[in-house]
Order: sequence, then C-alpha cells, then structure tokens
Amino acid sequence: MDTSLNQLEADAREARLEALRAIVADNHDGIRDVAPSEEVNNHVHTHYSFSPYSPTTAAYMARRSGLLAVGSVDHDSIGAAEELMDAAAVLGIGSTVGAELRVSFADTAFGDRRLNNPDSIGIAYMVLHGVPRSGIPRLAEYLAPLQRVRGERNRRQVAALNRILGDGGVDTIDYDRDVVPLSWADRGGTVTERHILYALAIALEDTYGRGEALLSTIRNDLGVQLSERQARYLADPENPHYLYDLLGVFKGDFVGRFFIQPGPEECRPVQEVTALGREIGALPAYAYLGDITDSPTGDKKAQAFEDAFLDELVAALPEMGFQAITYMPPRNTKAQLRRVQRLAESAGLLEISGVDINSSRQVFTCPEVMMPEFRHLTTTTWALIAHEKLSAEDLRYGLFHADNPFHLRPLAERVELYAGIARRSDLHHPESMLELAPELD
Repeated sequence: MDTSLNQLEADAREARLEALRAIVADNHDGIRDVAPSEEVNNHVHTHYSFSPYSPTTAAYMARRSGLLAVGSVDHDSIGAAEELMDAAAVLGIGSTVGAELRVSFADTAFGDRRLNNPDSIGIAYMVLHGVPRSGIPRLAEYLAPLQRVRGERNRRQVAALNRILGDGGVDTIDYDRDVVPLSWADRGGTVTERHILYALAIALEDTYGRGEALLSTIRNDLGVQLSERQARYLADPENPHYLYDLLGVFKGDFVGRFFIQPGPEECRPVQEVTALGREIGALPAYAYLGDITDSPTGDKKAQAFEDAFLDELVAALPEMGFQAITYMPPRNTKAQLRRVQRLAESAGLLEISGVDINSSRQVFTCPEVMMPEFRHLTTTTWALIAHEKLSAEDLRYGLFHADNPFHLRPLAERVELYAGIARRSDLHHPESMLELAPELD
C-alpha cells in the first residue's frame, strides 16, 4: 500500500475513516472510477478475528474489487460492525454485519456427527447475519465471556505447541508476547488458532529466513509434509504472501497436533445462540460446508461432512431456530449447491453467500454469483441489507418477524420487496432506507 492507503490501517478508528474520506474525496488511485459489478461478498474477516484488514480497509478493498456490497463476520466478535458500516457508507456501497460462532449440537439429533467443523464432532460453525445496529451492544456483551474462555484455551494450546517445538529443537513462542499483540483482543476482538500459527510463522522466518533452511526445518524438525505448490511458494523469497502461505501450511494437519477441543462454556448450545440472534433481530444461518474430495480453493483436505444426512439436517434447522443457510459457491460443486438450494427453499431458509477472506492471497470477488444459477444470491444480499437497516429502526421490520406486515407472504416475495428497497436507497445514507418503505408503516 502507498502512504495514503496505509492510513486505512491507522491505530485509531476515526483516523482510518478520515483517511478513507480523503481518499474518496481526492479520488485517490481512481477509487471512484472503478466500474462496479453486481458482485457481493458477505463473509469478510477483519483484524477483530484474523485478517490482513481493518474494517475500513476491508470496505475499501471491496470497492476496489468492484463489489457493490460487503459484509463482515468475525469469529466470536462483532467489533468490526460499526466501522465497516461507516466505511461502506463513505464508499457508497452496501454493507451487512454479523459474527461467526462455533456452537454445540449436543442436545440435538446431530450431536454425534461431523457437521461443518473439520476439528470437532457435534460442534458446528454458524453465522448471525444481518445484525441491526441496535443489536450490536447486546451481541458484544454475549460474546465477551466466550472470548475470555477461548483465550484461556489458546494459552493451553500454545503450551502444547511449545512442547512439539521443543521436541523438534525449534524455538518456542510466548502467548502474551508473540500471539496476543497480533490481535485486536483489547478492542473486542478474538484470538484464534490462526493468530497462534501466524506467530509461529513469524518466529520461524525470523530464525531461518526464507528458503531452504526454513523448508528443511518444517519437513525434518516439525514433520510437516509440503505439497508441490506450498514448497514453491515458500522457496520464493519475494513472495508477498509468504507468512500467510506459511500459516496455511500449518493450518492443515499440523494444527491438530496441539489443538484442544473447546468446551461448553466456549461453544454454547445452538438453540441458545439462535434465540439470541432472533432476539436482537439478526438472522441465524447454518454454514454449509459439504463433503470435500478435491477442494476448489485448495484449503481443505478430503473429508466427509454433512452431505450423507443433509436432507435430515436442513429439515431440522428451522426447529433449532435457524432462518438462513449460508454457503461459499467456490467451495462446492454445482451438484452440491443445487441440492442445498432445493433444500433451503423447501425449509423456508434464506440463502446467503460469501467467500471467506482472511489472507492477503485471497480476492474479494466471487464470480460464481454472476452465473445464472447463483444470481439470486445478489438479490438475497440486498434483502439482507434492507432487513438489517430496517430492523435497526424497528425489529418488526425484520424479514422473518411475526409482526412484519408481509410475514404471511412467501419468502421469495419478501426478498424481492426488501431487495428493491435496498437497491433504490442512497447507500451513502443507508439510515434513510425506511423512507423508501412506506408500505411497512
């Protein structure tokens, strides 16, 4: 980044936003001239979990990539929400905010099955999408204890990692000195396993540099096998994504060697979390992963997840409090996604899409949503945006609220209505969206 763009990573939130206002006003780097597409991405991570980007930078990168809407969903944190919304308004693009959590299915019929979590049985990832601004304080309050418990588990995981490093003759890392400062934990953010792995990547690079000495340590001292592509990336000293690629190496099988399963204080019952989401006006969404044979994105090993019992699972989601299902089109086959779409429609679940962004190597665009079979995902994104902004004014305006004036209409009709409201709005002033919906009065 040049000097102006570096200011989007300034320490203070208002300084980041002021830098963005100046960039837009000056049309720096031609940001106002970037031709918009209809692409959207509702699953961007920020510094509040793990990512190269502040919320302001994430919004800028979305606009720079031609996106018309962007959404943040940090792990166990809603800290990015208000800044992302403000930054998107400066840029004139749509925004939606939420949080991603791991929840327990222990009290359901799926408590002994592998759902969408490669590391755990009976624990699943879900997203609270479309959190209204009015619900942010309540959600932040709920997440704070989960962050503390996760931090305690992280400390034990680093101790377990250090035993592995010591056995291999590799220098250890310190949780407080090396891991925590990489996060925004002091601002309402979360420390994740990726922070631990990034700290390890930094320590190894500092000790061995880039190249053969580091590759030898990874293979021989830590016993980690490298694919041809990974070895090529790490052999290149000019690789601008070096530390993220090194993290990706360890994110595979190595993390399982020190991973400690989260307990019930960290992964709350799924019904509790969906009830909280509905209470604050958010849309609880199950995150579909699907069986993986050859991962299109190259970040997952071959493994079976929900596909063997997907019909049963999706049919049960509304009973658990879910109102939506979210998925990432690049990660699945068309056959898998057609099945998910059919089941979601049958269960009355809103479909939400996004592409997981947590590395500098990833791009914000998702061309798949422009394909005919996925074009409806742009419409549901605009409906999600309207749901979020209108619910901030009155929870009755939520897409699924029992007192919504249109709650008896089919979901598809409500989606079209809400999407139209958002698309007609002035995205620099999304709070005025209610003025475009007199029919809700």
